Amino acid sequence: MSVIGLVSLVGAGPGDPDLITRRGARRLAEADLVLYDALVTPEMLHLAGRARRFPVGKRAGRPSIRQETIHGLMIRAARRGQRVVRLKCGDPFVFGRGGEEALALATAGIPCEVVPGVTTALAAPALAGIPVTHRGASSGFVVVSGHAESGYGRVLDSLVPHSLTVVVLMGLASHAALAARLVARGWSRETPAAVIFAASTADAEAWRGSLGELAGSAFPDEQRPGTIVIGDVAALGHARGGTGERAEAARAR
Repeated sequence: MSVIGLVSLVGAGPGDPDLITRRGARRLAEADLVLYDALVTPEMLHLAGRARRFPVGKRAGRPSIRQETIHGLMIRAARRGQRVVRLKCGDPFVFGRGGEEALALATAGIPCEVVPGVTTALAAPALAGIPVTHRGASSGFVVVSGHAESGYGRVLDSLVPHSLTVVVLMGLASHAALAARLVARGWSRETPAAVIFAASTADAEAWRGSLGELAGSAFPDEQRPGTIVIGDVAALGHARGGTGERAEAARAR
């Protein structure tokens, strides 16, 4: 009787290999096959030195592997007794389609575990010195995907202006529409806003301004990773310097 392998849905965290969990790093070191997302850094893949590694990530506007194909790759490898890691940026269950993959594996009778990761929705603001909650400024936050208006529209429209911090993942290409929608719903154009690019990597940088400025700004290469933060807390990052400065300081230590 053949032995069925294990599929681990692993969250890579925001990018820096030092920020993956210990279990996530151990699963990578033990893996026979790693199927990884587009934004996983090369340094992270070095943790899977003995595994075969294949990119299966999806980027907006670019050719990508169908989700059903990814399911099939995991299932076939596990049925051959292999240890499989499905490596995702951030956390597998935060806009990572990890739930779909877990259901597909369960339906196929494949053992599956989830190894949570630090979601970029929290890590990117934190690395820029921005708390998503702060006493006197914000008592809660909402995370939306900016990939499509059908996904974020109803959520943003339901918010009382200035009631929560808004964090947007995968929304750089739609940042102007998002900002304009909030202004139209009663948010002040002076509401602080920030965009954190390539959080936790050597290329990290942050833009800071207002919601009105965000609506009218143009960013080069809007396909690169960026996390948008809107709300009073976005102004707090001014006191802590830029993301890139802290990354350099960390490397120096």
